[in-house]
Amino acid sequence: MPTQQDRPGLSSALLSFIRLESAGGILLLGATVLAMVAANTPLVSAYELLLDTRLAVHVGEAGIDKPLLLWINDGLMAVFFFLIGLEVKREVCEGELSSAERVALPAVGATGGILAPACIYAALNWGNSGAMDGWAIPAATDIAFALALLRAFGDRVPVSLKAFLLALAIFDDLAAIVIIALFYTADLSPGMLAIAGVALLVGVALNRRGVMNVTAYVLLGLVLWVALLKSGVHATLAGVLIAFCIPLHDRAAGLLRDGAGGSPLKELERDLHAPVAFVVLPVFAFANAGISFAGIGFADFVEPVTLGIALGLFLGNPIGIMGLVGLAVLLRWVALPQGVTWAQLTGAAFACGIGFTMSLFIASLAFEHGNGTYWVADKLGILLGSLASAAAAAVVLGATLPRNREPHA
Repeated sequence: MPTQQDRPGLSSALLSFIRLESAGGILLLGATVLAMVAANTPLVSAYELLLDTRLAVHVGEAGIDKPLLLWINDGLMAVFFFLIGLEVKREVCEGELSSAERVALPAVGATGGILAPACIYAALNWGNSGAMDGWAIPAATDIAFALALLRAFGDRVPVSLKAFLLALAIFDDLAAIVIIALFYTADLSPGMLAIAGVALLVGVALNRRGVMNVTAYVLLGLVLWVALLKSGVHATLAGVLIAFCIPLHDRAAGLLRDGAGGSPLKELERDLHAPVAFVVLPVFAFANAGISFAGIGFADFVEPVTLGIALGLFLGNPIGIMGLVGLAVLLRWVALPQGVTWAQLTGAAFACGIGFTMSLFIASLAFEHGNGTYWVADKLGILLGSLASAAAAAVVLGATLPRNREPHA
């Protein structure tokens, strides 16, 4: 039930998103702890055996044969990106990103939160072509953990600060999608790309003709996913692309259940929130966060990849976000959100340094073709940078948020 302080300025869909994402952040933390325990106890053999278990799906001569880890990273994460696509379309059409005034500030902040971490990483790893593949790892933000941290402060957090952080994270996700598409692709298959293109065009045509049957889009999305998987472009992009084809409104229909407003997109988005927050992301975290500390010494902590990721997350995000936002405010291009101070915005900028899920995902793409040289360094850097960012955000927000916020403040 939204509080009075929550109601102004935030849609019910946005409030539901924040609550689910923050609760999912707690489950993510539990899955991470389980992965760390499994990787550093006698359970490690069973843990590795589980992730290496091969699963195959064949139709005649064609088929997909991958270990469980890649089914999770390529398959389950496509569902996560599908949800991102639905949320982005809704926010752009009628939500927090539906006007230039609302878009400007988080767009400026997200730009700084991408450029500065990437520059810090590149500065520490320049000249090492293998390591430079990871330049985008510290530029990612884990919205589930970031919102969970803000929710820990309850009504002390201004609504406008929550909206700013969520909108910035949406831009960050869009940037991650573009980065994956442009920089993290294998050798391309023109034939499979053509099939993917045809599937996407069919999805657009269904939308234009007013087809409201979600099943048709989901089946088409499976075709698109397989085609992209075989094409060399990362298959998770299929989720985003097909999500953009889902109709936002059904003009011929009345209200759907729970007041979804005759919207196939909103209906599907609502139904997917809980499975993604409570199943998809925790499973991904469990499969990817397991890092063995056996044999790790001081040299691993000062490895350029580790430092580049950790410092990029911890310092790059607040420096980039506050730097560009400060410049934009000085030039009067944007204004701070109502009721938000510079100190509180700094706390939110530190929270954006909690990269975790998205950073782990990009790291798996950046170094998947290597020989395992950076598999410890990248996870160690992500853990260190995310923990330091969370601690700094908690300290800054705890010191700057009002102690007793009035219900209507």
